[in-house]
Amino acid sequence: MKKGQIITGIVQRVDFPNKGIVRVDETLENGEHKTSYCVVKNVIPGQKISLMVKKIRKGKAEGNLMEVLEPASNQVKAPCSHFGECGGCTYLHLSYEDQASLKEEQVKKLLDGVLCRQEQPYTFLPIKHSPVSHGYRNKMEFTFGDSYKDGPLALGLHKRGSFYDILTVSDCRICDEDYRSILTATCDYFSNKGFAHYHRMQHTGFLRHLLVRKAAKTGEILVALITTSQLKTDLMPYVEMLLSLPLKGKIAGILHTVNDSLADVVQSDETHLLYGKEYITEELLGLKFKISQFSFFQTNSLGAEVLYQTAREFIGDLGKGEKTVFDLYSGTGTIAQMIAPVAKKVIGVEIVEEAVEAAKENAALNGLDNCEFIAGDVLKVLDTIEEKPDFIILDPPRDGVHPKALKKIIDYGVERLIYISCKPTSLVRDLEMFLDCGYQVEKAVPVDQFPWTANIETVCLLSKLHEAKHHVNVTVDMDELDITAAESKATYEEIKSYVAEHNDGMKVSNLYIAQVKAKYGIIERENYNKPKSDEARQPKCPKEKEEAIVWALKYFQMIPSES
Repeated sequence: MKKGQIITGIVQRVDFPNKGIVRVDETLENGEHKTSYCVVKNVIPGQKISLMVKKIRKGKAEGNLMEVLEPASNQVKAPCSHFGECGGCTYLHLSYEDQASLKEEQVKKLLDGVLCRQEQPYTFLPIKHSPVSHGYRNKMEFTFGDSYKDGPLALGLHKRGSFYDILTVSDCRICDEDYRSILTATCDYFSNKGFAHYHRMQHTGFLRHLLVRKAAKTGEILVALITTSQLKTDLMPYVEMLLSLPLKGKIAGILHTVNDSLADVVQSDETHLLYGKEYITEELLGLKFKISQFSFFQTNSLGAEVLYQTAREFIGDLGKGEKTVFDLYSGTGTIAQMIAPVAKKVIGVEIVEEAVEAAKENAALNGLDNCEFIAGDVLKVLDTIEEKPDFIILDPPRDGVHPKALKKIIDYGVERLIYISCKPTSLVRDLEMFLDCGYQVEKAVPVDQFPWTANIETVCLLSKLHEAKHHVNVTVDMDELDITAAESKATYEEIKSYVAEHNDGMKVSNLYIAQVKAKYGIIERENYNKPKSDEARQPKCPKEKEEAIVWALKYFQMIPSES
């Protein structure tokens, strides 16, 4: 493969997140056949595609999808007319069962790669589906712009791979018809008025974003129009237009939020209430929650019930209200309030002050007086809390837990804890540290909160290992053995297969495997892979391949996991 080359290949699998591993079979000039692998996004297993190689680094190739030459056998027609052009969904051309199975495989592959270090196997449970697969989102942030440079006003989501172009997603399937009605009506209204969208390069224009939230249980809708301060206009006709729409839900509040920040984010310099109230009310597992325009809340309300019910089941019995629970990265305190009825006290820590205030208000709304919510960075706040936890729940942002904060969490030495992750690659990185510090994963389960997208939640139950109080000394005379027990665990071919499967087709030689085995004290038979003469030089195993071989040896339990 060469940069810029257009080649065809078959998609073997898709790793998280959205990394298609494409097998490319080439015939070299000398007639030899060569199999290579290239990473390509926005594909599904089984497709035959053409791709353009965009870069090759350290033997790994990445390419861009040019065309799907043959569909996968399980591929279906996407129910959304925007699919492929819009950057919102990834797997709409699979059935819901197939895309859920794909995510399940992705999570298990990542977890197995780390948890093979454990002495005791963990239990991996089948993925839990979202109760609804379409129209599940309770929040959408739409952007004003144009579908092409100097084109007509558009309102919707970014086109796939584009920073500027906006697609009016009037047929979007992940939000319900009320969102689509409000989106279309808003775009038409301001198009007829001739109002300009905000140009991020010139920093001119009025219209920036439209935020819509809708509660699944109560049907209440909150609409927030986000603009700059560059134009003064009467928005009451816009409010009247929204209130006249034939919606299934009911508009509870309409806001005008002014944002003059240069950053392309939804934030508020000032907010004006145009109609109703500044929040909506949602219900989860019998509890009520007030949600404002900036509240952190799971975007799939019905899916959140499945997620939190799973966490509650994993937690199990907390005793007779005698346990203190830490809910770290607590958001609006949803999990804390789920646990509060069976705990002595729940302490939530969240860096977003507005979310903390909402958590306090929601706890009062639900009559819970054993919840304390603290605003601040977990890394710093833990040093100020006098209580010690009996149980910890982690629900960090996508990038996971800061290593220094993770060390403090581990130092509490709680017997069990729950880790809820919305990014499995961050999860497995943090699990490495837990394993190094004497914890093991008892069980894990993916929970699909985001159907059709590449995202997936995972719930893990961890417990602390205890060293055996008694031990027996055993002496083994290695001279009596033909080969070591470690050497018998896996053949060279099995090690090669493992390395190739878990490292995008990487190839390693018997020599490299022998060098790594020798480095870690695995005895090789006499004269195995030695050079033919004392003067002969052998190539040294590259660091990248050594690391891959070490992981294989750990997987086959040929070297200790802490090596």
